[in-house]
Amino acid sequence: MRPETIRVIDIWAGRAICFLLTVVRRFLDGLAGRLDPAAPPRRILFVKLIEQGATVLAAGAVERAAAMVGRENVFFCVFEENREILDILDLVPPGNIIPVRHANFAVFVLDVLRLVARVRREGVDAVIDMEFFARASAILSFLTGAGKRVGLHRYTAEAPYRGDLFTHRVQYNPYLHTAAAYEALVAALAAGAEDEPLLKEDARPLGKKVPAFRPSAGETLKVKALLEEAFGGEATGGPLVLLNPNASDMLPLRKWPAERFVALGKMILRDFPQARIAVTGAPSEADAAEEIRRLIGTRRTACLAGRTSLRDLIVLYTLSDVLVTNDSGPGHFASLTDIHSVVLYGPETPRLFGAVGGNSHVLYAGLACSPCVNVFNHRFSPCRRNRCMEAITVEEVYGVVARCLRERQGAGHE
Repeated sequence: MRPETIRVIDIWAGRAICFLLTVVRRFLDGLAGRLDPAAPPRRILFVKLIEQGATVLAAGAVERAAAMVGRENVFFCVFEENREILDILDLVPPGNIIPVRHANFAVFVLDVLRLVARVRREGVDAVIDMEFFARASAILSFLTGAGKRVGLHRYTAEAPYRGDLFTHRVQYNPYLHTAAAYEALVAALAAGAEDEPLLKEDARPLGKKVPAFRPSAGETLKVKALLEEAFGGEATGGPLVLLNPNASDMLPLRKWPAERFVALGKMILRDFPQARIAVTGAPSEADAAEEIRRLIGTRRTACLAGRTSLRDLIVLYTLSDVLVTNDSGPGHFASLTDIHSVVLYGPETPRLFGAVGGNSHVLYAGLACSPCVNVFNHRFSPCRRNRCMEAITVEEVYGVVARCLRERQGAGHE
């Protein structure tokens, strides 16, 4: 289903379902009484359906849950196409990852029913909803039947309504980095019922690291062969700069103008005669990426869009010097390696979604209207022209890239 379709279903069907399930919840609580919310969990399910980049930010939260109940007792629910990053992070056993398809509404409902049946069969007693005010994830969390359910609650804020379906209700803090917010959800499992709103704990130690990625020798050889082929055996030495020009169609406002990537590429190749440039992207972005490669127009430029798996892409980062990308998944994937990433922000803010760890360099114009994409509008902005991205100049980006390349050369990287 398209993002806009999901949003419409979430708003119109989700509100009604959340209201009805809240009535059901209160009726059942009246019959049986509430379970002790402070009882330690035995098995934990995370619900994080979308955005592989944000899943990297959740690494600290998943590790904290594994420390509480054991890695083998942690499960993760995710949309099928977003599973690959979980396999790469290796935070939970592969068999504990439960993918959900959403090609159409019927398929989505069928997979949700299968998920509910499985988590009940597995004896999962705690669910952590990591989606910010999405109704589908709140509904799914309630339907699992877990006695402990953690998620954001709007309280007195004018946030999206999604009923009262959680036993551990956490107040959304717009000043807390997303990695810390995810970890706070896990910490809330151990909080007492009298502590409301949650979480009344020092947030400063939360969300400080991500795991390091180490490719195998075979994976490195595979990607080196791809680079050799892509560059036609020409100019295979020297620093390698990656350009990732296209953000996901989910948030096209995050895109820096394509012609600026072209101008940036030309400046890099002009001033660094040994440098090479590879343009990366998803298969759906291959044509646009190839056009950027063509416009840069030298044999020291190659297009890799659509030619790598996600794992191959992260291996590529270990072999490269600098990545320039819009605010999207690659900025977070790069944080798993030691590549210098130059990440361009506009509709969202690095204060909440900046990469944790790695060598990340942020460029953000900070216009008065930014960030216009947030949890309160389901990340659908009224903006029709992203001047926040246009405000980031080619010269600014080039300056950071050049500094990173000289730093890498000074450290002995070829």
